[in-house]
Amino acid sequence: MSMILSAEALALAEGRHDDPFSILGWHQTPEGGRLVALVPGAEHVWAISRETGAEAELQHVTNGLFAGKWEGGRYRLRARNAQSTWDFEDAYAFGPVLGEIDEYLIGEGTHRRLWQVLGAHVIWHEGIRGVHFAVWAPSARRVSVVGNFNIWDGRRHQMRRRGATGVWEIFVPGLMAGEVYKYEILSADGVVQPFKADPVGFGAEHPPQTASQVRELGLHLWGDGAWIGQRQKMQDIHAPISIYEVHLGSWRRVWDQGGRALSYHELAGQLVDYVVEMGFTHIELLPITEFPFDGSWGYQPIGLYAPTIRHGRPEEFAAFVDAAHRRGVGVILDWVPGHFPTDDHGLRRFDGTALYEHADPKEGFHQDWNTLIYNYGRREVKNFLLANALFWLEEYHLDGLRVDAVASMLYRDYSRRDGEWVPNIHGGRENLEAIDFLKEVNAEAYGGAPGIMTVAEESTAFSGVTRPVHLGGLGFGYKWNMGWMNDSLRYFSRDPIHRRWHHNELTFASSYTYSENFILPISHDEVVHGKGSMLGKMPGDGLQKFANLRAFYAYQWAHPGKKLLFMGQEFAQGREWAHQGALDWHLLDDPLHRGMQALVRDLNKLYRDTPALHWGDCDPSGFDWIEADDAEASVYVFERRAPGADPVVVAANLTPLDRTYRIGLPQAGTWCEIFNSDSGYYGGANWGNLGAIEADEIATTRRPFSAEVYLPPLSVVMFTPA
Repeated sequence: MSMILSAEALALAEGRHDDPFSILGWHQTPEGGRLVALVPGAEHVWAISRETGAEAELQHVTNGLFAGKWEGGRYRLRARNAQSTWDFEDAYAFGPVLGEIDEYLIGEGTHRRLWQVLGAHVIWHEGIRGVHFAVWAPSARRVSVVGNFNIWDGRRHQMRRRGATGVWEIFVPGLMAGEVYKYEILSADGVVQPFKADPVGFGAEHPPQTASQVRELGLHLWGDGAWIGQRQKMQDIHAPISIYEVHLGSWRRVWDQGGRALSYHELAGQLVDYVVEMGFTHIELLPITEFPFDGSWGYQPIGLYAPTIRHGRPEEFAAFVDAAHRRGVGVILDWVPGHFPTDDHGLRRFDGTALYEHADPKEGFHQDWNTLIYNYGRREVKNFLLANALFWLEEYHLDGLRVDAVASMLYRDYSRRDGEWVPNIHGGRENLEAIDFLKEVNAEAYGGAPGIMTVAEESTAFSGVTRPVHLGGLGFGYKWNMGWMNDSLRYFSRDPIHRRWHHNELTFASSYTYSENFILPISHDEVVHGKGSMLGKMPGDGLQKFANLRAFYAYQWAHPGKKLLFMGQEFAQGREWAHQGALDWHLLDDPLHRGMQALVRDLNKLYRDTPALHWGDCDPSGFDWIEADDAEASVYVFERRAPGADPVVVAANLTPLDRTYRIGLPQAGTWCEIFNSDSGYYGGANWGNLGAIEADEIATTRRPFSAEVYLPPLSVVMFTPA
């Protein structure tokens, strides 16, 4: 007992000591070398020399704490009680892993590769293989890593505090990938917090279990060099980008195995094959960052650095991305840096304080989603999120991040009444810290991973979302066009007899189409929470519903802007999406649903192969109205153009009446009908123009030439010069 102060001994044994490495392990003292070990449950403990095999029994001090003389040299420990004897490496025999540069960058909030130093890493350290754990908990009095390997006892692996950074670390020898673990944290006021999952953990247990799991990064051997080399061209504003949005858990299920979801390995085959067959250029994944509650669809993540175990291990997710790239398909991740759930094992009051979130609920609590808002003004929190964006782009070769709920990040009064929010330092409503964070994310992402794209889900008129950061914008590559989505769905859901009174719902978008680089989204948000399916939104009887939907998709693919469609809508899923089930693939036995699928497949091919239909998606020189004012007939005609390529003229008749209609054309001669949504191949009545029209020298709607065109009911037709 004289070798250790009684107060310190008791604090160690009870897990209340804030510097366990100062006592445990081997230390040189005025009385000579001293070895102290904390082995709860042991009755005897010996130190065994690695060099000579000599043994020295340690004296029991109190509550599992043993101490004795040891004159140095590498050692192992042997412990015994009435039931068993066991040998083990002493975690307190090993020095720190983190270096001074890492400490400095973490403290400054500028460690762009934060995942390389925090989290759980399988490493060799001082000649022994084990796992290095490191976690940020600056207000904690004590942090321990716990798991099956130490019977979830927070006394056994109390971690080392690293100076003023707030980081705690420990190397646990002998552990391997696959170990489950959490952190036990003693707050500054002496309260033991609920076990916490690792904020930078690379894997997790299967829900509803909530522990982190040690996973190794870099196990997959990539073969996507050709894709990465051409990615910048494939994701440029002038390129055809057609995105298939997918919820991996409900795209398809294996019903003869209990209805389980597909694995990453199966998705690498089945989903990628389907996307290639359908002609989409990209897959966008609803969040696969680990999340506890299936009903959140991933939008309430806890493991931001872990691909969900629901479909497999990290290296299997990497193989899925690689498989897509080898087939020429990009992969975009829905990324959620706007909020996090309040689950006890997550980030909420992580070290006993409002660490990741704001302390004031007027700043830190999302009323709509019952979630917590990140404190973007804290440099370490901003670093945690910024590094996470780079993590997915670098470690998993993802091609883009679609940032969720950007509007909620930009405004302090988002979905709040007067008195429920805190103004910024200038008295305004803008969240200046979040704005700076988004700018920094985009600058770092584009600078660090050439060819990637970032996409904002932003529903307000905030200026400059896709303007480069150096020109004063937020720096996103693209923005979802929520105005176009709302207006066009509202129009197409109307009975055609009323559409003439709402003609501007389709023309208004042209007033701002080129204010940002837009994606036209028909996303999961349009087919949930009682909104029904896309087919269900359409007016009329069964055949008219299909005709309206075919016309809508044709209008979407012809309109300026990149394309996005949620899974199931490509074959006119009849019911609202439900995450618990799977898509109704049996509907493809019906010719009308099969025809809709063929229409989307052909639209993708036409869009991809026709420069006029994609080059000017984000360039105003690629679009011009020919007829925008014929509300009485509900007819719209416009031209799409690209440098050095044939133009395409698009005509839409959005009434159930067939029409012979004179449309203006930019040049004389024969114009081929390259698309008709009323084709019998798609389930239509097969009315059209027998493949071509002839332009004559009759000026119409500011065009020197024109032609009589037959416009089938509820249809969109497209023409290009022969």
